Amino acid sequence: MDICPLEEGNYSLDGPGAQTAPQSSGGVPVIAPRQTVFARALKAGELRWNDPHLQRVLNGDTCASGTSVKCSTDKLSYDPQGRPLWLGDHFPVACARVDALRSHGYPLQALRLAVSVVNTMRLQRQHQMEGLKQQRKELQMKGSTTLTNLEGWIGHPLDPIGCLCKTFLEASLPEDEGPAPYPELGGEQRKVMYQHVPVPGGSPSGESLLCLALEVALMGLGQQRAMPEGLYAQDKLVRSEEQIIGLLGTLEMGERLVQVLRKQAMLLLEGGPFSGFGEVIYRESVPMHTFARFLFTALLPHDSDLAYRIALRAMRLPVLESVVPPHGSDIMPLDSMLTSRFPRWFILGHLETRQCELASAMLTTAKGDPKWLHTVLASIQQHIHSPALLFKLAQDACKTATPPNSPPDTTLLNISLELGLQVMRMTLTTLTWRRREMVRWLVSCATEIGAQALISVMQNWYTLFTPIEATSIVAVSCTSPATLLRFSQDPRQREELCSCARALALQCAMKDPQSCALPALTLCEKDHTSFEAAYQIVLDSASSGPGAHSHLFTVARYMEHRGLPMRAFTLATLALSNLTIGFSQDSHPAVSDVLWACSLAHSLGKVELSTVVPLVIKSVQCAPVLSDIIRRCSLAPPGLAQTLSAANNPRGRGTVPRADKPPLCQLLEAAVGAYISTTHSRLTHISPRHYGEFIEFLAKARDTFLLAPDGHRQFAQFLDNLKQTYKGKKKLMLLVRERFG
Repeated sequence: MDICPLEEGNYSLDGPGAQTAPQSSGGVPVIAPRQTVFARALKAGELRWNDPHLQRVLNGDTCASGTSVKCSTDKLSYDPQGRPLWLGDHFPVACARVDALRSHGYPLQALRLAVSVVNTMRLQRQHQMEGLKQQRKELQMKGSTTLTNLEGWIGHPLDPIGCLCKTFLEASLPEDEGPAPYPELGGEQRKVMYQHVPVPGGSPSGESLLCLALEVALMGLGQQRAMPEGLYAQDKLVRSEEQIIGLLGTLEMGERLVQVLRKQAMLLLEGGPFSGFGEVIYRESVPMHTFARFLFTALLPHDSDLAYRIALRAMRLPVLESVVPPHGSDIMPLDSMLTSRFPRWFILGHLETRQCELASAMLTTAKGDPKWLHTVLASIQQHIHSPALLFKLAQDACKTATPPNSPPDTTLLNISLELGLQVMRMTLTTLTWRRREMVRWLVSCATEIGAQALISVMQNWYTLFTPIEATSIVAVSCTSPATLLRFSQDPRQREELCSCARALALQCAMKDPQSCALPALTLCEKDHTSFEAAYQIVLDSASSGPGAHSHLFTVARYMEHRGLPMRAFTLATLALSNLTIGFSQDSHPAVSDVLWACSLAHSLGKVELSTVVPLVIKSVQCAPVLSDIIRRCSLAPPGLAQTLSAANNPRGRGTVPRADKPPLCQLLEAAVGAYISTTHSRLTHISPRHYGEFIEFLAKARDTFLLAPDGHRQFAQFLDNLKQTYKGKKKLMLLVRERFG
């Protein structure tokens, strides 16, 4: 039927042995058309078992070594040692034959065919390696390769590697053991007491089926192959890899298996484009991180150099590397996800996590070995591109480097800090919600290393932090009592830290005065020269940008709190010069700051109040706010402020300004004018439901009018004017008469 679903992935139904991917003129593999989910089953129905050579393999007939392998037919049917090969099927189909024999009660025949398939794989790899010797120098100079195998054996619908492994492992079980299932993912791995059973028909090297199981698994897991299409196929790839690695985890790595492990690891490193561990790999190749972590752990007790070589080679994730444009091209490098001709990598996040786990395993193991630690660090910095994962690595390394009851590992601590610094640089322009946590952690890590690390971080702050991060987190943490206590034995170091923090604060205040001025002043409090410099920066930046009034008021209140009222007054006047409060903005956030500034001026004396009044008149058009200022300034100043006034400004000492006398009379005139203009503005578009609110507004206006000597007369004239101008609003004017006459 036309609507039959298609099989996901780049898996062929035909092809001899290992399917080599056909290449287009651009070197990109050509993907075969996808088949329906039934195509493989229908194809299997066409398989026949009467091939003469297949029958010889199943019956255990072998060719005598050397003498009988003469004709070309024999060379295709036997290897140079006279062992039978099987090239009659595509590799996954040959493995499916093995599985069919095993599950239908022919275990010996299944073993014979499985051994022939493995011998075929070995011979093909031998030929590949011989051909590779001619190409190796060319590949290394080119720096890239085409894909030799589009079809992966891990995650394949027929599970060829799993079939061969389970066939060999089941034959290696003691008689009282049942068949070995795939271990549960994430479950605890139980070692199985497999036996070294000889290969049927004998083997020149005396190898066992258990050795074959390990060899096949390593060959399959290390195969370089393209990432398959589709979410399901990619998820299956991951699960299949974990299942086979889980099977290998049940093996007890004795001497014979370790020999296989070391030999196969070396072959994988030298495997060129046929191996996922080759010097050069195709950009869309399936990464080797999970497999490499298994190899690293398994090889470490026996050959640590080989273990690190394998793990470091596998750290690559080329799909995330930028694409280098051709020489002379105008095209800018783009992320490969945008330029790739292959389908989307749905499991990319999972792969990056596995890459991080591999790196973490190497860092933890290399503790105490500076050579390997620096080599691993270089690999991490080159290949890991996710800030979140780099940060996790840095945290893990720091934790490993500082065990509770042992001295810290200085090299690993410095590597942890270096990774943290890289994360800071990567996320500086694209801030994440975790930045604050990252910055705090970085300072704590540098603290573990020592004062020089903290000083270095502060001196290079502009490449790592925003100005507000540097002042409010970094400098504060570096000079906190807890941090300084760690260096209590060295006063010189303490002073150097504090001096560096003050220098950082001043630099940040110059770069972002609105955000950093107050933290800078706080940090510089104990050093007169630095404090004066910070104060001057605030003055110089008084008119910088929107919202300047807010930070100026904040700093002014801080100055008053420190007992510097004249400096507070200076800053308050600068803030008023940068402020505008409209006629209807009686809930403006700066209203409380304006009232505070006027109270401060009132407390300092008549001269200061006279300075503030014109600024308020210019900045504030809101009538209720102006009338509130007049009332507050008509009262006696607060006790503490009065004392300050007497000490610092004897002019006007002991006097209480009157609303009808200078300087408040100007403010009163402005307030009355604001009430008149606001009243006319509100009446232009007033609706009946706002009449009550308007009457209350007029009552407040009357209270302000009455502060003037002839206020009664002015307010009466104002009402008469309203009644005449808005006589059409009869109901409203009736309410006015009822309230005010």
